[in-house]
Amino acid sequence: MLSYVDRIQMVVPDRKEAVARWQAVFGAEQLAEDGSRHLNAHRTTVQAGRSLFEFLEPAGPGPIQDFRDRWGQGLYGAGFSTPDLTALAKRLADKGCPTVEEGGRLYLGETRFGMPIVLTEDPSPAGRGYTGHIRCVYEVTNPVGDWEAATAYYTNLFSLDDSKYCPIGSKLYGYQGTLTLFDPPNRLDRVEVVTTYEGSGAMDRFYRKRGDSLYMCYIETDDVFAMQARLEANHLRYSPGEGRPDGTNLFIHPQALFGMLMGVSKTMYGWAWSGHPELAGAPLGTGH
Repeated sequence: MLSYVDRIQMVVPDRKEAVARWQAVFGAEQLAEDGSRHLNAHRTTVQAGRSLFEFLEPAGPGPIQDFRDRWGQGLYGAGFSTPDLTALAKRLADKGCPTVEEGGRLYLGETRFGMPIVLTEDPSPAGRGYTGHIRCVYEVTNPVGDWEAATAYYTNLFSLDDSKYCPIGSKLYGYQGTLTLFDPPNRLDRVEVVTTYEGSGAMDRFYRKRGDSLYMCYIETDDVFAMQARLEANHLRYSPGEGRPDGTNLFIHPQALFGMLMGVSKTMYGWAWSGHPELAGAPLGTGH
């Protein structure tokens, strides 16, 4: 019942500075300046590609203030879209999962496996085009103590088809798990649910510090070299993807994006490790 990774929620120290950074690097367009009573937060929303980024600052006690007080800044939550939000709301109620409705958004009232979730209805084909220099956010990474239990939870809660999933593991980065692909091979959108190997590297250090949590997101762009040039022009840290051809992958350092690590892959190239390597060099298609 999920279609897209629709949005990323971030706690930032200065929303105006975050907007300026996203405009400079991703060509983002500011859409809204409002707030959330549920989160008790001030919110600024920008669009880059077809995806939304919500920059949050606390308005008082609540989950955003708790996050800021504990971690300072960074990736807070993930948003997914569905073809029928009413039907999904009914399913969640039937599953005993509490929700909070606010402004056309449906927040899960409990955070399991360290991933705060907000749900929205799919934008209409004419309702949201592409903006700026990227195509979309297609992945959030969720390191957990038991990737099989977390995957089973998401599969059951959102009626996902586990026959479409792709196993994933990396000796280089030190983890194993699965990609909960929502609609392959039409879209790359998914949650990467992984368990790290103790002492294996940066993700494991992050997990040992925070426990079940959100670690990073992944975007795709038609021109990785141009992204690299914008990062350099703005004196922002990044590193190339190890073992991958030039122009296909890089990682933007958390210092550059207010505490959030972001992977960048060339459009379609993410299929190289997502179960359909034959699509990694394919031309753009519907939904990409």
